[in-house]
Amino acid sequence: MPTRTSLPLPDDVRKRYYLSPFKMSLQDHVKEKLRLVQDFLHGDAQDQLTSLEEKMKSSEISKEVYISKVKALLGKELHLENGSHVDGAEENGKTNGFSNGSHKNEHDEDVTMGVQEEDEAVKSPTASKGKGGRRSKANSDTKKSPASTRVTRNSGKQPTILSLFTKVQKRKSEDLNGEAVNGQNELKKDEDVEESREDKRLKTPPPKCQDCRQYLDDSDLKFFQGDPDNALEEPEMLTDERLSLFDSNEDGFESYEDLPQHKITNFSVYDKRGHLCPFDSGLIEKNVELYFSCVVKPIYDDNPCMDGGVPAKKLGPINAWWITGFDGGEKALIGFTTAFADYILMQPSEEYAPIFALMQEKIYMSKIVVEFLQKNPDATYEDLLNKIETTVPPAGLNFNCFTEDTLLRHAQFVVEQVESYDEAGDSDEQPIIVTPCMRDLIKLAGVTLGKRRAARRQAIRHPTKIEKDSKGPTKATTTKLVYQIFDAFFSDQIEQNDKESGMKRQRCGVCEVCQSPDCGKCTACKDMIKFGGSGKSKQACKQRRCPNLAVKEAEDDENIEEEDVPVEKTKKVPHAKRKKQTQCKLAWIGEPIQTEGKKQYYRKVSLNDEVLEVGDCVSVSSEDPSIPLYLARITSMWEDNNGKMFHAHWFLRGIDTVLGETSDPLELVIVDECEDMLLNYVQDKVNVMYKAPSNNWFMEGGMDVDLKVIEDDGKSFFYQFWYDTDYARFEMPPKTSPSEESKFKFCGSCVRTKEREEKEVPRVIEPLENEDSDTKALYALAGFKGEQFRVGDSVYLPPETFNFSVKPASPVKRSHRKDDVDEELYPEYYRKSSDYIKGSNLDAPEPFRVGRIKEIFCPRRSNGKPDMSEVKLRLYKFYRPENTHKGVKASYHTDINQLYWSDEEVTVNMADVLGRCQVEYAEDLNESIQDYSSAGPDRFYFLEAYNAKSKSFEDPPNHARSAVHKGKGKGKGKGKASAAQEQQGSHPQPQMPKVSKYRTLDVFSGCGGLSEGFHQAGISETLWAIEMWEPAAQAFRLNNPGTTVFTEDCNVLLKLVMSGEKTNSLGQKLPQKGDVEMLCGGPPCQGFSGMNRFNSRTYSKFKNSLVVSYLSYCDYYRPKFFLLENVRNFVSFKNSMVLKLTLRCLVRMGYQCTFGVLQAGQYGVAQTRRRAIILAAAPGEKLPRYPEPLHVFAPRACSLSVVVDEKRYVSNVTRGNGGIYRTITVRDTMSDLPEIRNGAAALEISYNGEPQSWFQRQIRGTQYQPILRDHICKDMSALVEGRMRHIPLAPGSDWRDLPNIEVRLKDGTTTKKLRYTHHDKKNGRSSTGALRGVCTCAGGKPCDPADRQFNTLIPWCLPHTGNRHNHWAGLYGRLEWDGFFSTTVTNPEPMGKQGRVLHPEQHRVVSVRECSRSQGFPDTYRFFGNILDKHRQVGNAVPPPLSRAIGLEVKKCIMERMKEEQASENVKQEKMEISD
Repeated sequence: MPTRTSLPLPDDVRKRYYLSPFKMSLQDHVKEKLRLVQDFLHGDAQDQLTSLEEKMKSSEISKEVYISKVKALLGKELHLENGSHVDGAEENGKTNGFSNGSHKNEHDEDVTMGVQEEDEAVKSPTASKGKGGRRSKANSDTKKSPASTRVTRNSGKQPTILSLFTKVQKRKSEDLNGEAVNGQNELKKDEDVEESREDKRLKTPPPKCQDCRQYLDDSDLKFFQGDPDNALEEPEMLTDERLSLFDSNEDGFESYEDLPQHKITNFSVYDKRGHLCPFDSGLIEKNVELYFSCVVKPIYDDNPCMDGGVPAKKLGPINAWWITGFDGGEKALIGFTTAFADYILMQPSEEYAPIFALMQEKIYMSKIVVEFLQKNPDATYEDLLNKIETTVPPAGLNFNCFTEDTLLRHAQFVVEQVESYDEAGDSDEQPIIVTPCMRDLIKLAGVTLGKRRAARRQAIRHPTKIEKDSKGPTKATTTKLVYQIFDAFFSDQIEQNDKESGMKRQRCGVCEVCQSPDCGKCTACKDMIKFGGSGKSKQACKQRRCPNLAVKEAEDDENIEEEDVPVEKTKKVPHAKRKKQTQCKLAWIGEPIQTEGKKQYYRKVSLNDEVLEVGDCVSVSSEDPSIPLYLARITSMWEDNNGKMFHAHWFLRGIDTVLGETSDPLELVIVDECEDMLLNYVQDKVNVMYKAPSNNWFMEGGMDVDLKVIEDDGKSFFYQFWYDTDYARFEMPPKTSPSEESKFKFCGSCVRTKEREEKEVPRVIEPLENEDSDTKALYALAGFKGEQFRVGDSVYLPPETFNFSVKPASPVKRSHRKDDVDEELYPEYYRKSSDYIKGSNLDAPEPFRVGRIKEIFCPRRSNGKPDMSEVKLRLYKFYRPENTHKGVKASYHTDINQLYWSDEEVTVNMADVLGRCQVEYAEDLNESIQDYSSAGPDRFYFLEAYNAKSKSFEDPPNHARSAVHKGKGKGKGKGKASAAQEQQGSHPQPQMPKVSKYRTLDVFSGCGGLSEGFHQAGISETLWAIEMWEPAAQAFRLNNPGTTVFTEDCNVLLKLVMSGEKTNSLGQKLPQKGDVEMLCGGPPCQGFSGMNRFNSRTYSKFKNSLVVSYLSYCDYYRPKFFLLENVRNFVSFKNSMVLKLTLRCLVRMGYQCTFGVLQAGQYGVAQTRRRAIILAAAPGEKLPRYPEPLHVFAPRACSLSVVVDEKRYVSNVTRGNGGIYRTITVRDTMSDLPEIRNGAAALEISYNGEPQSWFQRQIRGTQYQPILRDHICKDMSALVEGRMRHIPLAPGSDWRDLPNIEVRLKDGTTTKKLRYTHHDKKNGRSSTGALRGVCTCAGGKPCDPADRQFNTLIPWCLPHTGNRHNHWAGLYGRLEWDGFFSTTVTNPEPMGKQGRVLHPEQHRVVSVRECSRSQGFPDTYRFFGNILDKHRQVGNAVPPPLSRAIGLEVKKCIMERMKEEQASENVKQEKMEISD
């Protein structure tokens, strides 16, 4: 067996190992010894220890066995260390206290240390003067975990290495490279050890200094340059008269009660090996000895120069460091405590300056963060970055700008400061730690929460106490009605919820905060029974507020992932009502009024001596006594073989609608559900009244109303609406009136249900007698889905209905993963395991097929009769450009509604038809193609025919132009006019009534996306807009010069109007009651936007929220149409309670209303953006439907159903994921824009070229615009720019494709390579055997701050936390030319929530103009302010194409109403004429 090299124990460790310790248990003693030598043990001994430890943990061996084995192992290891030192008895463990050592019990030691330090803290002038105080560990807690104790060291004795027994890190072989004890020869031995192990461990991390934990091969590692000759030691320096505050005859030095205080300048801090090192990275807390050399000056001297100071050497070791606030400005005052004195730091030495600058930077950074989040609790991570990047660091700090890297570098410290700030706050304030921005930072940087909170050493107690910002939104101004609904509902609810939530888990149980004891001092503890309090408040100790749980709760509230996998549509199963018969006396009253077959109809019946008539309402009880009575209207009564029967048209109780528990308990809705049943099921007669809107409804807004509609006598109910149970639509009850003869057996529900069913079945009309054949009967006309189709009409069909002769060069779904990747160069590539690329259109369906009807027929049965149940169409196929041999490239340049005629024919089922469209030969149009196309969707044109056989484009044949089967035989068309008339045939388009524009108020208008779409739809003119944020308000003014824009709080304005004011303080005219015909807006929802239930705090936020104010606007002004736009999750917030209360308010006001979720990508933008839209229409108007999708879009992003109270609702779109046009891509959106560089700032440049795609032609507008505005992009830091430059151009590329190399950046600095230093439990090693972890946590241990790395091309924080966060897929992601944007955000940041913000080919983030195009803003649309203001305006807007589509639906409703009014007007005229 080869001889083992001895353990290179440093002298001080060896001394301590053999020192005779005080009284101590065997177990503690072994722990102590092991702790001292753990770092120096041989590799195999380390392995043995680990396996012993694991055996003990898994209970394979007992603790006693474990201790004895460890003892033996230590004896063996140390016996090898040169024999002369080892006492024979040592092995038997008799001396040195193995049996009866005299170490104090560890616990006592902690306590005395604590007390000692506490005294020191009290003595120290910084603490006693209370300058916001330094938090030495002792202040916060006397009983402390061993890891955090601190010796004052004035005894000069070396303290023990108190790292936790189980947490000691297994040292890798190279770390044996401790400082040479016996000079060269010792080092040589070390090298041997390393070499002998090299093959055993494939790849090992590089060596670190055992004291300061810096890499020994790091170019940044610097040595202390030595002291000047005249430098004094600490005790000698302290007695120097230059530092004395007193004359020599006074009792000077000896009379100090506390430690003296001095200032130091030109200082350097270093460990005992002379490495310059930071003092804030946890070394002092780990009892690493740090010393400093400096020039010491008296406390009153503010001049940082060295004149008049005393040079001093090797002061220390430092016992504690602290921050005592800011010097009246930006610089933090930092101090050290040694055993002899307190020192306040002034200026570092030249060599130490870079290290100290980082320290200043992180303290200043935490000050910025806390102050910013206090004023902006709803800020996002991107907002914080914006704040940090635009803050100019104070003069005198050695850095010129803050970057995201700075923030991530200091994240742990910043978060700890936020925690300590929260601790000091009120218990009912929402802690800053749960703001969206902090949660993102914690996730991204992998911050450990609750870390040593009981022992926080450097809390900034801001003496510059940050003022609470009072400039939030004011208290909500509400109308009586809105207030009452919220109040009535919540006073019961909240109490109950608070009771229930009292039981909720308050802590995670694993962080150090949860495991610490109650402090007994805070207000919460003083109320606890165990501390002699009443026990009423039930609050957790303030020191023990679990940060993990708070953050987790807030996390749960966050958005459901943007891209949900589509859910299969659930089939609707109507619940059969389980009813109960009653014992009752039944007798008909009067004679039957009608007889049909065996049925004899009656008008009245006597039920238990009560008279029931047709039209009365009754209750029916359920078999289940917990279900309230069913209520129905009797629509007819008869007797037949089954007995005495009636037909029940059911009502639905409000609680069974989407309103759930928020509904009025007495309110019912009409539904289309009815059935025949025996009269003996009837329990009782009830009164159900119809509450019609009053004649003066529009002017009744904001009045004092009684919330109760009717008195509750147990038998009375009311209804206002008909309700659609699938789509959650509340509409005015339908006007279906019975004819005279069917008066006693008329059921509206039956009629409507029958109508609906009939629409779903295709029917043929008008047989063409003379064109018959033996196999089929031909027809001129067919009816389906309430529309009539003629021969010559064009129709939509699903893509699977027919195929084309040309096999298109379809994009093959090929895996974008490369197999032969050099893992040394691309160490993170292995994380790309999924083939799914965010923002890819590979799964997008094809748009609908379009065909022109050549024949409508039914096949003949064998008996020669036509089979009417099978209606068929013979069609001519139209090709889209991408269906020709030219493929997708062709579609990119052509108009989206351009087709090619073909003579290919196909037979399809009429039942497959999805709708009608208009396809015209462009040469026959009387107007320009542009005007024809923009007159509405569903309009296509063709210029050429396509011949698939010869793959050529030809002139269309004559019959394509106007061959329409007219009545009998064919007619030749004469140009466009006749063709159109023929096509329209028997249904000429009636003259469209002119819709006058509605006067609109846009609240929370932003820069005006919602209004812009409405203007494009031609339904509104926005006369007033309210927008508090000045830059957005200015942008709105630029684009809508005729609008009065109020830049103030909407609550203030509503209050003014409600109190009768006509103008605001600036003299702007306020809209008055009756002025506003349309109200639209998207109220912000921060503060209560979670998914879980309301509690008193979130409820009070909701009660004062802008949603409530917005509903009050609606109630006061009573517009004809109302639209509320919000994030997708608006419909899910607080268990959908926010949605229900919103709808409840609208219903109580008398509005018809509904809700739905729309995907903006389906309406013509290259972006996924799901938005909740609530629509409402006043009585007498028609409630709009949601617009059918126009463009196909990635199915993952089109899951638009909403589950409320376990019921799934869909918006009314019938065409699902389908669309009439192809999807719009990133290429369509921005391929024509000129190339720009990172940081491009020219506000106006020229386009440098023509538009390439249909989208670009639309977005540039018809007017020739030579100037391109706002094609500017953010200037990213040198490091970020370097990373962007190295992201490949392939689709799906992101940070995981970055090479691990050193790169010279544009600012002249060079990045470092990322070092992989730890085993990664989850991902193992690379194919070359390299490690994959960058922090101790990869192996399941707590994070070690010393593992953080900076200035690397691969950002350290991403592999650090990637395993928990889907590998951070998409950060530093490029857009794909053929894909789409992720939701356009308010600030494009490669590491933000939406990291896919890099241009597909250029090394920069997307520009303002590119973002605004992804939202569908015309190029002529103006934005206002600096680049970040503009990004924010764009990111917060509603995409105009989406609001345009909604606007067109509103327009349809207005036209329908006008048509109906016109029709009834005509009827009246006729009646008058007849009577004349």
